[in-house]
Amino acid sequence: MQNAEWNEASGSIDESWLTWHAVYRVIPDERPLIEDTLKQLCDDEGCCFVVTTGGTGPAPRDVTPEATEAVCERMMPGYGEQMRAISIKHVPTAVLSRQTAGLRGKSLILNLPGKPKAIRETIDEVFVSIPACIQLLEGPYIETNDSIVKAFRPAGLIRKSKPKS
Repeated sequence: MQNAEWNEASGSIDESWLTWHAVYRVIPDERPLIEDTLKQLCDDEGCCFVVTTGGTGPAPRDVTPEATEAVCERMMPGYGEQMRAISIKHVPTAVLSRQTAGLRGKSLILNLPGKPKAIRETIDEVFVSIPACIQLLEGPYIETNDSIVKAFRPAGLIRKSKPKS
């Protein structure tokens, strides 16, 4: 996703690299509201991939990981580990991050850091595995533009040919 742009003014990702519809919510750092919003996006909106930004530090108001864990059936700790490993190359305080990911039904929830620069650094690397994860959850087959991000899929998940429209 090398060319994806994070818009610092609006707090959103340039959708030109997406092949699906994006749904946005901007909410305060309040755990019950975060939990309700995550449930709504997964259960009511049917989002296969939910991304949060911010709220992953050690400050008392940083409760996004707790909200994510409360609504997920299973956690995906590898994403948090990878994001911290990426961030520690750029800033020593990355060890303070509590980024995580989890599964709710057929949805993957990913907690990204809050700073636009850190978001760009981490999403570029972790996104390569996300289409395979969503496919394993029986979600849609996500096509990617290889010049922007080349999704990694194990041999059993590679589509032999594109379906006819």
